[in-house]
Amino acid sequence: MRRMPWTLALTTALTTTALAAALTAAPAHAAPAAPPPAPPSAAVTEHRAGFDPLLPSPDPVELREAYRPLSVTYTHEGRTHTLDDYLARTGTQGFVVLDGSDIVFERYLAADRTSLFQSWSMAKSFTSAAVGIALGEGHIDSIDDPVTRYLPELAGSGFDGVSLRDLLRMSSGIEWNETTDIPPVHVAASLGRPLTEMAARQKRGWEPGTRFEYTSMNSFVLGWVVAEATGVPYHAYVQEKIWKPAGMAAKAFIGNDSSGNSMAYCCYYATDRDFARFGLLYKNGGRANGRQVVPASWVERSTRPSAPFNQGYGFQWWLGEDGDFSANGLGGQLIWVSPRYDVVIVKSTLFTVLGEGETDAAFEAVAAEVARTRTRHPAPAR
Repeated sequence: MRRMPWTLALTTALTTTALAAALTAAPAHAAPAAPPPAPPSAAVTEHRAGFDPLLPSPDPVELREAYRPLSVTYTHEGRTHTLDDYLARTGTQGFVVLDGSDIVFERYLAADRTSLFQSWSMAKSFTSAAVGIALGEGHIDSIDDPVTRYLPELAGSGFDGVSLRDLLRMSSGIEWNETTDIPPVHVAASLGRPLTEMAARQKRGWEPGTRFEYTSMNSFVLGWVVAEATGVPYHAYVQEKIWKPAGMAAKAFIGNDSSGNSMAYCCYYATDRDFARFGLLYKNGGRANGRQVVPASWVERSTRPSAPFNQGYGFQWWLGEDGDFSANGLGGQLIWVSPRYDVVIVKSTLFTVLGEGETDAAFEAVAAEVARTRTRHPAPAR
């Protein structure tokens, strides 16, 4: 699996008092001493400073507990490791493995199945799904439309004339360095500065559609497009078009800039089981509970190479070997989907320092072991 580069300079960010404050103010991670945030208004169309709610589906997708022993070993740099080794070295707090819709392995550290984990940039894949649904519903005519067709506020900015396609494939051409630009933007948004204003201040740095440059501001603009094109706030659209029909089982939250704008590039706070349901949705071609939630054509398009200059990136999804794909977040957050093995793996952590380079080998070994043991441990009768 081709892994994304570090998309945020955490060492830089953590040295700033502002970001530390922003992080502690966000809804709780899985740390046991940090309770979930106080419930905001139940009206999904209203926003509360800092985050908006996503309400559970009345018809959640069933994930059956069908745990079984997995004897996982893999080799990395000439040394043999076990799954336990990997989970310990990577500081994993939540780890869920689905065989089809069966939970065959689940482990938490200082957390449990009700804990809310921060998605970081895994959110970008949710935003891609929202774009695909809006396109399928006719709110967006074409991903080759210029973004200013939907956001005239960006006329004269670096986004002027940039297509939605180039936003999706991270080739907008704006002058941007993820390492140095996103931490202050994130801090400013967390402290209440409108992301819309910051987007309008971006400048053109190179010709759009000519190279890959990972840019979180692109994903924010895509979320903004969804809101303007549909006439519904981003979080409310996600609620009605993804969270509810995809059968998510728990209440979750999406970060906002305290000015009514969902971040869209980050900051979903959800359980690992619901992150797994999102992976399952994509593994099943966009279907959940017998419904087509995300157009099948969009699932296919967004999880294949989006440009000749980057074969490892689709439309806000990272692409791997043998057809696997993943939603990746800062510090080791992952929703990993393997259609070949019929396996979804979710990993959540505060931050992975050691062992990140082993992830490809570890996940491949887990998926292979799930497939190997499938006939020995058939799913229980429905």
